[in-house]
Amino acid sequence: MKKLILFFLGTIVMSATIPAQTAAEISAAKALVKKMTLEEKAGQMTQITLALIAKGGWGNEDGALDPAALKKIVTEHHIGSILNTTAHALPVDTWVKLITQIQDEAQNTRLKIPVIYGLDAIHGQTYTLDATLFPHNIAIAATRDPEYARQAAKVTANELRASGVRWNFAPVLDIGRQPLWSRFAETYGEDVHMVTQFGVAAIKGYEEDGLKNTTAVASCMKHYLGYAASRTGKDRTPIYLPEIELRELHLPQFRAAVKAGSASIMINSSEINGIPVHADKYLLTDVLRKELGFQGVVVTDWEDIIRLHTIHHVAPTPLDAVVMSINAGVDMSMVPSDLSFYSLLIEAVNKKLIPISRVDDAVLRILLMKYKLGLFDNPYPEKEAIQNFGKPAYQVLALEAAREAITLLKNDQVLPLSKEAKVLVAGPSAQSLAALNGAWSYTWQGNDDRWYPKDSKTILQAIKEKIGADKVVTTTGPGFTNALNDDAESLKKAAAGVDAIVLCIGENAYAESPGNIRDLALPDNQKLLVETAILTGKPVILVLTEGRPLFITDYAPSVKGIVMTYWSGKKTAEALADILWGDHNPSGRLPFSYPKSMGEIVMYDRKGTEEKREILNENVSWDGYDPLFPFGHGLSYTGFAYKNLKVSNKTLQAGQKITITVDITNTGNRDGKHAVELYSRDLYASITPSMRRLRAFTKIFLKAGETKTVSFTITPADLAFVNATLKTVTEPGDFELYIGDQKTTITYQ
Repeated sequence: MKKLILFFLGTIVMSATIPAQTAAEISAAKALVKKMTLEEKAGQMTQITLALIAKGGWGNEDGALDPAALKKIVTEHHIGSILNTTAHALPVDTWVKLITQIQDEAQNTRLKIPVIYGLDAIHGQTYTLDATLFPHNIAIAATRDPEYARQAAKVTANELRASGVRWNFAPVLDIGRQPLWSRFAETYGEDVHMVTQFGVAAIKGYEEDGLKNTTAVASCMKHYLGYAASRTGKDRTPIYLPEIELRELHLPQFRAAVKAGSASIMINSSEINGIPVHADKYLLTDVLRKELGFQGVVVTDWEDIIRLHTIHHVAPTPLDAVVMSINAGVDMSMVPSDLSFYSLLIEAVNKKLIPISRVDDAVLRILLMKYKLGLFDNPYPEKEAIQNFGKPAYQVLALEAAREAITLLKNDQVLPLSKEAKVLVAGPSAQSLAALNGAWSYTWQGNDDRWYPKDSKTILQAIKEKIGADKVVTTTGPGFTNALNDDAESLKKAAAGVDAIVLCIGENAYAESPGNIRDLALPDNQKLLVETAILTGKPVILVLTEGRPLFITDYAPSVKGIVMTYWSGKKTAEALADILWGDHNPSGRLPFSYPKSMGEIVMYDRKGTEEKREILNENVSWDGYDPLFPFGHGLSYTGFAYKNLKVSNKTLQAGQKITITVDITNTGNRDGKHAVELYSRDLYASITPSMRRLRAFTKIFLKAGETKTVSFTITPADLAFVNATLKTVTEPGDFELYIGDQKTTITYQ
């Protein structure tokens, strides 16, 4: 990996920080706003979907545009932004042609304001065929190395820009503490520090080269704020969230992302404590603009302004919905399937329901982003950018990221497998590309294998290539839902002649609301497969291809191995085969607590009352945090031992810092990588403290028998929490610090 990182650093990174807007661009944008009519301003604040200008609308398959519809949208209604694809991903040359046509039309308008195109490139360039797909965020977090987030974002930026697209609706900064949520895989897990570190790394990957550079795109941090905290786990459903928790767990990552320079932000589609966030002036203006200091573009999510009227029922009319959201602080409406917002915004301004100053402010921000992206210099797809599509090094990075992400959860002396052994490969994920890549993979849902690159490999293919087809039998058929995959009787018969069973279970791909489920149970057909495999008496290795943790509690004691692949992208199958047969030593660590049951979802940073179980006074126990696998769990084919935890000073004062060191030894006979994590516990505080909080982490490589000293530096701010008055403070007192099985205590004075 070191050589690959050096390659990217040497050829792509131009600066360490995201460049600021120039005075000339600010002056030009302000001058342009003064020239614009109300209609032109309303157009800039309107974003529509590609289907409105594509031949055949939503059924369009080839990216061809309807010239009359394009003229209506761009010239007659001055629309300033377009997003999305139609039926599926398009070839890169089709995107270049499509965006060229759009910008040609924009050049025919009075002011020649270029259109900004946006896509959801969530884990690679989602909507360009043959683009590189990386692990989803939940898997990237399992690598415990934010550099993978940055490098994957850089490749995504390159391939977006090659497609002519300069705005990416990523990264997701929501915190994954509700495993039912259908967008869980898009999060960096349950810990706010981890979400912050990986999210900021991704933003830098997208933007740090400078948005005029052909290797960068505008990022969009989302979904502001608290989107993942749904009470039911269903997408876009109500959230009840005290502000102290909102500020402790959901706001810090956005504060850091704003500071990192993210160009735009997308708003939570739901409501918090009965107030739809798209209409919440406190969150959109007082907190986001004034407190966090965000200067970029605020864009809605899909249809979320009209939903203030149709679903949330806080706006009596569609006009009221527009007035509420724009006055609250929204700059651009992802309408996206009609021109209703455009007309209603003009009406609202003419009726003086929205001040023109609020419109001018929004339009200025949109124009500034376009200037910063170089769209006024050259709105067309750049030849230099097109040359950056599909480089072989991207696939190398995708494989390395998948290897580092995949997490070995259980190994009862069965892994790595012998290459001489004969194996049965079974389960619905064995011949499914969708189950390895998940959401936002060449289609919105990602569940159509037809659109994946021809050289994509299934788990079955990768295993055959690893040990030879003569050593592999299967009972599966192509596709996750193939009826052959459910044939337990065939599995039982096939197992008679093999040495081990690799059983590939989990989830088919899904995105957003279509991924809503009622519980985390394995489907009945998969339960039967697991039970049948166990009863054969052969060693069973469960391979979990899933975007969220499905319950395997009843089966974990009876299987010999459990491997979590998450949705790790294009190279999932090859990476898995490398790990199963020992050509790569696993080092992934869970970024969430893998629950045992639906009735007990407890996070690692639980409070003391969650730790304690009390049936009767004499039966108190302290095992309230009892997941199937804890946060940070992940096995290796070697061992690691911790010794000599030391601190540079036992006391910490305001304005000071202390260094914590620990010696780590690879005690096995294999080289390996290891994630080292520093946790703290505030022993007493004015707000009940968490039992443990992650404060820092790093990943190291150790040769067999090698010892290294790892150091972390922390300040009082690293030990802070949100108090009862909603202030972030560090209170005097004792703090326990943990690294592995080592512990020490410091005092903040």
